[in-house]
Amino acid sequence: MVENDLDNNAREDGERRRQAAGENRLPPAIAVVVAALAYGLLPSELQFGPRLVMPVLSLLLLTAVVVTNPVRMNKESRWSRIASTMLACLIIVANLVGLGMLVASLSDEEASAPALLLGAVQVWLTGVIGFALLYWELDRGGPVARRTKPRSQLPPADWRFSQDENDDTVIEVKRSASTTSGWVPTFLDYAYMSLTNSSAFSPTDTMPLSARAKCLMGLQATAALFISLLVVARAVGSLGGGG
Repeated sequence: MVENDLDNNAREDGERRRQAAGENRLPPAIAVVVAALAYGLLPSELQFGPRLVMPVLSLLLLTAVVVTNPVRMNKESRWSRIASTMLACLIIVANLVGLGMLVASLSDEEASAPALLLGAVQVWLTGVIGFALLYWELDRGGPVARRTKPRSQLPPADWRFSQDENDDTVIEVKRSASTTSGWVPTFLDYAYMSLTNSSAFSPTDTMPLSARAKCLMGLQATAALFISLLVVARAVGSLGGGG
């Protein structure tokens, strides 16, 4: 009985800490600015349409969501949620278009190899940020819901983090478990997941649970693999041409 009471008290304390403050707006805002800059600086061979369309739209959508939660994310409306999701989807679509242009540019012998290789890195980086934003926005109802709603009222999780399953481990690890510490994933957790998925072409320590999570991670891994293969192919082709 005493042990059960202690566990219940720890869970209640963790729930209070989870809901104490909303997530900081700064990290995802910086990520959007970096993605806009990376896309805007792409080589002309990888641009589709006017260069500034995607960066300007991204910054406009970012402004709309920042107005709702300037510092801490503790409130949302239907429109702010739509704008946040549209922002992530815009970056992903622009990234996939850039990947398509990268594929097409390989057949152009006059295209600058260094510029295309740098462009491939920019496309890869934009993809990491875009998918991180979308994962962050979708999982468990989004960043506001994850902080403000009781866990029993959250939608089913799309991803399982290691902190979600540490409750029965040794005490020094258990302290960081979701149920006892109030831990909840933030944008940096989803950015790390997106980075590892684009680097290893598969999940690492965070497992997808829902069908949409698996589809999105599969799409991201496939796009990242294509970029890697294209870079290798271009490098080999340049060496062959030089020989």
